[in-house]
Amino acid sequence: MHISAFGAALRTPDLRKKILFTLGLLAIFRFGSVLPTPGVDYAAIQRCIDVVEGNSIYALINLFSGGALLQLSVFALGIMPYITASIILQLLTVVIPRLETLKKDGQAGQAKITQYTRFLTIGLAILQSTAILSLARTPGALFSGCNEAIIPDQGVWIILVMVIVMTAGTAVIMWFGELITERGIGNGMSLLI
Repeated sequence: MHISAFGAALRTPDLRKKILFTLGLLAIFRFGSVLPTPGVDYAAIQRCIDVVEGNSIYALINLFSGGALLQLSVFALGIMPYITASIILQLLTVVIPRLETLKKDGQAGQAKITQYTRFLTIGLAILQSTAILSLARTPGALFSGCNEAIIPDQGVWIILVMVIVMTAGTAVIMWFGELITERGIGNGMSLLI
């Protein structure tokens, strides 16, 4: 019964287009989750992951990030900065009268709050990527018990490029989520989580 329903969905041109669009963006998301950030020694990260493989805290981090965070991939931060920004703005609508007024203004106010959420997401992504990279710069700090040099070249410019790439990765994921919600199947942010 379920397979026939899926087959019927694929025979409907509009629905097939939406399903394929969603699956395509999810495939690109998974590719970016394994694509290492420039400046990261991928082989050293793999050796460190092998060292801490049995540790439950690292397994939990890998679970929530889909394996991207510990690999310092382009999409390492995932959608978490966006979720954090959304929660912060929802809490601030109670405290700041201007945001509460925007929330009550309907579609136009909600669009403005969404714009504020995007800006806050980028700020949080910069902070989070900087924090993760500062840990990764010191051998043994990101992966307890592994003294590999994960970032061999620790010049200011390469670190800056890494922060920019990881922040841009978060912005792309946020965009993917919005595209899936508009043109695909389901809530894009939920699917990317």
